[in-house]
Amino acid sequence: MTVSDRWLLPDGVEDILPPLAGQIESLRRDVMDTCQRWGYQLVIPPLIEYVESLLTGTGHDLELQTFKLTDQLTGRMMGVRADMTPQAARIDAHTLGQEGITRLCYAGHVLHTRPKNMLASRTPIQAGCELFGSASESADLEVISLMLEALRVAGLSRVHLDLAHVAIYESLIGEAEFDRTTSAAVFDAMGRKSVPELDRLLGDCPEGSAGARLRELARVSGGAEALTEAHRILSGASDNLNAALEQLGRVAEMLQRDFPEVSFGFDFCELRGYNYHTGLVFAAYVPGHGDSIGKGGRYDAIGSDFGRARPATGFSLDIRALVSLGTRPINHRKAVWAPAEEDSELEQAISELRKTDTVIRALPEDTKADPSTRGCDRKLVKQGDRWVVQGLG
Repeated sequence: MTVSDRWLLPDGVEDILPPLAGQIESLRRDVMDTCQRWGYQLVIPPLIEYVESLLTGTGHDLELQTFKLTDQLTGRMMGVRADMTPQAARIDAHTLGQEGITRLCYAGHVLHTRPKNMLASRTPIQAGCELFGSASESADLEVISLMLEALRVAGLSRVHLDLAHVAIYESLIGEAEFDRTTSAAVFDAMGRKSVPELDRLLGDCPEGSAGARLRELARVSGGAEALTEAHRILSGASDNLNAALEQLGRVAEMLQRDFPEVSFGFDFCELRGYNYHTGLVFAAYVPGHGDSIGKGGRYDAIGSDFGRARPATGFSLDIRALVSLGTRPINHRKAVWAPAEEDSELEQAISELRKTDTVIRALPEDTKADPSTRGCDRKLVKQGDRWVVQGLG
């Protein structure tokens, strides 16, 4: 390894430097403040824990995204979190163990073994909220509304929200009774929206069968007309499927009332990233950005794996991506330059200023420094026996 190689970071891993680091931290605080104003309590889960709890009930995709290592104290396998939602479920089910409704929020780095796409980071800063203890539609609406409010805080104006329901796919794939290999292939093709593959896999399914309906649903996405088409395709199907479609319609109607600036759609092929979800799911997009900027949904199964079955729903966001896509005003706050002199009056003036402003105190090596290059637009100068703030000019 050469000297220069020692400073290289792995692909998909980056330093976050000023002023971007300040912008990310500012948004993180604002999003967490927003969540707490809605009644969500902040938790800080550990970066690493045993894989038995970290990956409980989460599905194969998340396991592939998780770095694993051996604990030198116990010899057990540990994992670095790739998603904080399972940790929140563990905290609710085991650590807190509260009765009734529990609302939790969190923000921190997660680590992925591989980026989601060529431009994505392997160390995103995930923020999110989880609501435990309610299976009601009102809980789903609250979580989606809070996510859209967080996107407003991030300065995102043109947001599109896709709604889907995992129960539709689960019901049809269960009714079709495919073998495990075929089911996995169908799930993969649906997630990639590969209609030709689905035609090959499901082309022999008779008209009106679960397989034929899956094949037709893969072609359905869009606005209200997509929901109407889904009703046609699933006409005469089970009560489960009808209930899921009705719920999608009601939720979309109520969200449109509260967020008229957001466009809404339905995508019955959207399964990627919903490793552990069981009901209504959603994803937010903005023009020009291929991946979702926020997503979530209902996941009522994880808690039972921790010994306490609890209905749950929640969402997560990537704070780093939101900063790059949003239009939040950037606070280029300038500082006051203070000389390196030993003076009790100067010390008092600096202390008072730092209550409301930024003050950079010169050090002995700064005798020839230009304060403007240090982010300053003012300076402390002595006039008579008082220290006052003046413009650098």
